Amino acid sequence: MQEIATETAVTEPGAAAPAASGLRAQVETLERRLRQRDDQRRAMLHILADYEQDRRRLARQTERLDNSRRALLHILQDSHNDKLRLEASRKAMIHIMGDLRETTAEMQQREQELRDKQEQLVQAGKLATLGELTTGVAHELNNPLNNTGLFVGNAIDFIELGVPDKGPIVRELRHALQQVGKATEIISHLRTFGRAAPVSREPISVKQVIDRALALMREQLRLRQIEVMVEMGSEETVVMANPIQLEQVFINLLTNARDAVADSPRKAIRISSSVGPAAVEVAFADSGPGIPPGLEQRIFDPFFTTKEVGKGTGLGLSITYGIVKEHGGTISVVSRPGEGATFLIHLPLATQVRGEP
Repeated sequence: MQEIATETAVTEPGAAAPAASGLRAQVETLERRLRQRDDQRRAMLHILADYEQDRRRLARQTERLDNSRRALLHILQDSHNDKLRLEASRKAMIHIMGDLRETTAEMQQREQELRDKQEQLVQAGKLATLGELTTGVAHELNNPLNNTGLFVGNAIDFIELGVPDKGPIVRELRHALQQVGKATEIISHLRTFGRAAPVSREPISVKQVIDRALALMREQLRLRQIEVMVEMGSEETVVMANPIQLEQVFINLLTNARDAVADSPRKAIRISSSVGPAAVEVAFADSGPGIPPGLEQRIFDPFFTTKEVGKGTGLGLSITYGIVKEHGGTISVVSRPGEGATFLIHLPLATQVRGEP
């Protein structure tokens, strides 16, 4: 600046104005350049600030990406572990299913074996009952056989005498046929009762089954002078049951009552029934001494008996309990010492078993 001032001082007066103008132009150019540089510097600062923001943003995104990558690695690891656990579970499930199939097959086999043994036990009890019934049935068969011989003998006498009227001969022979029919019916009943009962069930009348049971037991009860009272009412009660098995239930209860009143002053058995909305109750009451206290629940256990050795197997009431339970019913006993015992059987009515209203 000093050099410029010196030069201005020695410049001639006429040349001072152009020199000042040129100087101002240079100054303005310098200022403009300075402003441009300032603008460029500010722009550079803005660029640097934007760069810094982008860098930070990129750093955050990189961090999030790293976090996501680590999370994805964890997920992939967990997925792999889950896959391994699932594979192990699948293998375990296959083993379990195999064991379950084997166990189910074994259970079914054991169930069938148990069912077969129960049927054998029921059949054994039935044969034992038949053995007890033999004497009474023999007496019951004796009457129609004697009558048959009498009627046939009368017919032979009429023929030998040469009676011209064939009416008496035919009448005597018809009477003989009726007695043969009675004997045949008794034998057929025994054969039916003695054979193994099928698993099928059908609608049957409770009164008819009781009458059939009494038909086999009647002679035994008569010989022992036991009074039997049947109060079933006029209404026909129908249950869904196996007639042979249900007859065995009633015969077992009659046999139990027969033995219970053996030493009683008054020997009586009362059979009654009452019908409810869904079931029928059949009661077998005897005039025996009753059941000793505390034994009401045990009398249905297999091989449990209060009779003397050789006079009972302890299977009758147990078989009865099993048959009644299989038919969807219940059996219980009410007893007071010295006042006899009453066995109560509840069986669902046939309409309830079928699901009818």
